[in-house]
Amino acid sequence: MIDHVALYVTDIDRSRRFYEQALEAVGYTVAMERESFVGFRQEGGPMFAVRSGKEATATAHIAFQVRDRATVDAFHAAAVGAGGTDEGPPGVREHYHENYYAAFVADPDGNNIEAVCHSPA
Repeated sequence: MIDHVALYVTDIDRSRRFYEQALEAVGYTVAMERESFVGFRQEGGPMFAVRSGKEATATAHIAFQVRDRATVDAFHAAAVGAGGTDEGPPGVREHYHENYYAAFVADPDGNNIEAVCHSPA
């Protein structure tokens, strides 16, 4: 079980604004904050964080599993609305499996952020 994942970013304030808006759609809120660190968490779940102080992470890929396809759609709209770049609109990706419904957005540092639902509806 993963406890937390952190990405180094170039601008902590810009990334905080982006992730607050994008991750709200999948139930994550700010759980911890320091001068160079912002952690987001769903109740009882692992933490996802952004931090400054080192060179930005070289384009990582993070996938957030969600319960339904409507949440994937909401994530994509929120993330693009927060300034993210569309990297793949919501839809089924049958090359993974027949119910793999996902959307992909690049964050302000170019990291590929995904919301995915494995349920058929």
